[in-house]
Amino acid sequence: MGIFSRFKDIVSSNISAMLDKAEDPEKLVRLMIREMEETLVELKAGCAASMAEARRVRRELDGVLDQVARWDRRAELAVTSGREDLAREALLERRRENERADALRRELDEIDALVARTQGDMDVLDEKLAAARDKQRMLVQRHVHARVRRQAREDVRRAASLEVMHRFEELERRVEHMEAEADAVRVPSDTRNGLDAAFADMETRDELERELAALRARVGERAANSGKGDAAPRHGEVSGAGE
Repeated sequence: MGIFSRFKDIVSSNISAMLDKAEDPEKLVRLMIREMEETLVELKAGCAASMAEARRVRRELDGVLDQVARWDRRAELAVTSGREDLAREALLERRRENERADALRRELDEIDALVARTQGDMDVLDEKLAAARDKQRMLVQRHVHARVRRQAREDVRRAASLEVMHRFEELERRVEHMEAEADAVRVPSDTRNGLDAAFADMETRDELERELAALRARVGERAANSGKGDAAPRHGEVSGAGE
């Protein structure tokens, strides 16, 4: 009964519905296939045992039927010989053998029915097993594709996460810091600019001195020209202009 109860559970189960609810469909299919294979082996063993029992019962039934025919002949012989008492005993034995034959026939019918059901169950289980194996191959392919898709989504999710954005911002700050350090290290350029400024300042002062000297010359020249018109220049004034 245990074998047939388990087989009934397997046959009546909806594989697709079970797979939809399972956390690991591929593992469930493997377990179902193994359960089906083990059940099929037990069914075949049980069927073989039932067929062997049927052959034994048939042999016993044949022997009982031979005894029925034997007691029937003895009953006729007893009547022919005028021994009705023996004929009655023979008929009684024939009845007993007939009862045994009837019991054996019922037992044989039950065994034959059991064998037929078992063979039908094995046929159904073979179909279920083939469907489960096809499902297993399909699930293996789907599992591979699903794993690749999940990995791709995880990569996308990690790339879009705040942690990654913070890393990019940190990297950007480090680059900006390195650029600032590079600008600060440009000492030769700053030194050259300071030197140019010093020479430009010297040139400006020199130009101012020349312009001042020219201005002094013009003022002195105007003063000299205006003194000639009024009187002879005094020694102190000329000497001052010369200075």
